[in-house]
Amino acid sequence: MKIFFVTGNKEKYREVKEILEGFEVEQIEVDLPELQGEPDDIVKEKAKLAADKTGKTVFVEDTCLCFNALKGLPGPYIKAFVEKIGIPGLYELANKYEDRGAVAVASIGFCEAGKKPMVFQGKVKGLIVPPKGSTRFQWDQIFMPEGYDKAFAEMRIEEKNKISHRRLAFEEFRKWLETQ
Repeated sequence: MKIFFVTGNKEKYREVKEILEGFEVEQIEVDLPELQGEPDDIVKEKAKLAADKTGKTVFVEDTCLCFNALKGLPGPYIKAFVEKIGIPGLYELANKYEDRGAVAVASIGFCEAGKKPMVFQGKVKGLIVPPKGSTRFQWDQIFMPEGYDKAFAEMRIEEKNKISHRRLAFEEFRKWLETQ
């Protein structure tokens, strides 16, 4: 079965093709609205909209960075926070609180046209740390996963991909695809 990854992000597509090696995955760009709500609801609706718009079997992926002290915010609004206050501003925001814990969440919405969407998720706990490393991905500079002494941005891409929230979500997705 050919599945279409709805994204304009070439770096994300490269990572996903590597994780889903053995499956026929093609990138497709579809203009979708920026939805609001909980991560599960957002990817379900995006996947349904994309499947209905294209008539294809599609999946979308959305990432969140949820600060413990802010009861899960910025969460799915992380992109808007980065655009408004930047990576240093995010760190400063988290640094105002004693609890600098956070959870990185990747949610995948999968949908066949006319069918109900499904969700797969991966989560990694960690801490918000001062910005360091490359700017490869938005907030990788300030997220240090639990059990590690460096931020995602300081890791080699292969190292990060072994433990990331995206990897965990796509491994769940992969397991499900293998049963179909």
